[in-house]
Amino acid sequence: MNRDNLSALAVGIGVVSLIAGFGIYFNNPALNKAASGQQDNNFVPATIVQNGTTTKVHIDKSQFKLAPELAGISGYINTADGEKLTLADLKGKVVIVDFWTYSCINCIRTIPYLNAWYDKYADKGLVIVGVHTPEFEFEKNYDNVKTAVEKFGIKYPVMQDNNRDTWNAYQNRYWPHKYIVDDEGYIRYDHIGEGGYADTEKIIQSLLAERAADMGANVTIDQSISTPEKAQGVDFGKINTPELYFGYQYARMPLGNSEGFKPDQTVKYTVPQDTNLVPSRIYLGGDWKNNADNMELQSDTGRVVLVYSARAANIVAGGQGTLHVSEDGANMTAMGSDVSESGRVTIDGQKLYNLTMHDGYGEHTLVIDVTGKGFQIYTFTFG
Repeated sequence: MNRDNLSALAVGIGVVSLIAGFGIYFNNPALNKAASGQQDNNFVPATIVQNGTTTKVHIDKSQFKLAPELAGISGYINTADGEKLTLADLKGKVVIVDFWTYSCINCIRTIPYLNAWYDKYADKGLVIVGVHTPEFEFEKNYDNVKTAVEKFGIKYPVMQDNNRDTWNAYQNRYWPHKYIVDDEGYIRYDHIGEGGYADTEKIIQSLLAERAADMGANVTIDQSISTPEKAQGVDFGKINTPELYFGYQYARMPLGNSEGFKPDQTVKYTVPQDTNLVPSRIYLGGDWKNNADNMELQSDTGRVVLVYSARAANIVAGGQGTLHVSEDGANMTAMGSDVSESGRVTIDGQKLYNLTMHDGYGEHTLVIDVTGKGFQIYTFTFG
């Protein structure tokens, strides 16, 4: 979720450029593009590798910040017997502290790279710590997070930061956000949002070589760049629809319906009959309760209509129900991974559902017909 009144603040001390302000979600094309342009950090290596020989170079680490300890963690996944894990326990390792939340499409698209790096470098001294800081209430549920960790094939430790204590300790504002900590506990680099994978991996390699030199160990670090099979490339310059929220608390744009948002009320919405729908506006049909972070269907059936411009469309949804998805006045031809051949989606958990996946970018009219009182929808996100 990116809220209004953002400002960009470049902090050029060898760590990263941070996007500061009141924005705390990163599924916004403009923000992704802005961050990508500002993250040419001045990473300072402490080793030089030539012809397989590693030479240590002295640098003044007082210019870097020590990584704050993990704070207020309420649950541990993928740790030994679910036991507590701290950064102090990991001293002497290179650590990626990755802030994420499981229904965030931007976070989901970074996971194949994190998994690849973990598989490739864990035996060379790399540890990844996924700090799961929820946006929605349902993301605080341990079982929901554990199911997502298993679904995404995550093997590294994941910590539940339900009260945002670690988030606040790092003064973080975004999902996803990766901080790379060297073997002495200093933050040497961080990256906001998607992309920058090759540069990030080179920095991981450099810090692992530095660790090996500190240990006096003869360790060979693979210098190749990972290309995960399941990785999804995104051209943010071609996505013209930002993330759209259904809950009145987070909404940045009005509904397309004339009835508008009515906090905590149940409203009978009607989709306009004309075809001149405003792009990037959500239109509803049926009886919907206006909740703070979602719309909840109160009638037996309902409808959601959106004109969007992107390659893929996703929803974050939960509750119960069955969806029938159509696009551009016809049955689905560019079905997403969660849509059956008949154009149906079964809601079987509180998570992200991929509805459409086109070969290219363009404008489309998406219609979701809902059957099932109690269906809840939180956001539209795009790729």
